[in-house]
Amino acid sequence: MKNAVKLGTLILVVALMAGCKKGPASQPEPAKEPTPQAVEPAPAPVPTPAAAVEAPAPAAPAAPVAATETLVAIPLVLPKPMFVGTPQNLEGVENLEKPLGKARPPFLAPEGAANVALHKPVTSSEPMPIMGELSMIVDGDKEATEGSVVELGPFKHWVIIDLEQERDIYAVVVWHYHKTPTVYFDVVVQVSPDPEFINATTIFNNDSDNTLGLGVGTDMNYIETAEGKLIDAKGIRGRYVRLWTQSNNQNDYSHYIEVEVYGK
Repeated sequence: MKNAVKLGTLILVVALMAGCKKGPASQPEPAKEPTPQAVEPAPAPVPTPAAAVEAPAPAAPAAPVAATETLVAIPLVLPKPMFVGTPQNLEGVENLEKPLGKARPPFLAPEGAANVALHKPVTSSEPMPIMGELSMIVDGDKEATEGSVVELGPFKHWVIIDLEQERDIYAVVVWHYHKTPTVYFDVVVQVSPDPEFINATTIFNNDSDNTLGLGVGTDMNYIETAEGKLIDAKGIRGRYVRLWTQSNNQNDYSHYIEVEVYGK
């Protein structure tokens, strides 16, 4: 019995010793590389305009001169009136402007505008007037006296005033002959940068049947008075001012007492 116990004990000891015997350390398994996953390409970004790089807006058109300058009444001095009241029975005159019935209001232009036609050179389709000298048209004398009028021959004629340099022109005032109530026909006033009037701008035209060949006019006939005919030139730029006429309601002649051009 004791021998059997000893044998069992021996077997147990041997088994325990075998279990305690160290084997080689187990090597850790290498980490598996992750399997790459298919990545969908990101959509291309849609370009959006950045606020900081916006294209500059186009420049605004320049404002008219009159919008940025002080407007004052032009220094217009009128001659002595030669008749009073509204003329009656102007035979053969159509499309006649109705008299204002009161003094014309002051004409406003940028400060500094003056009569730039005073004593400037004058030429004409009739270089030798029947009466007077061409220089009298710009001599500053607006009185309706015999010694102040320039008379041109029958039918159509023009006069040109050379301002000697380009000007911004705001108004042209014309006195043909205001001693009696007279209506002059086919009155056309033009402004041009060149003496041939190739680039002319018409600022007044009452030639309703285009007798002069300058276009059909839409302005009205008017009665000569001491106030003269004031034409708004709207600041047009030019050097030469040309005035046409063709007879009047009393005879076939053309007359000029004075022409003033207000500009700067």
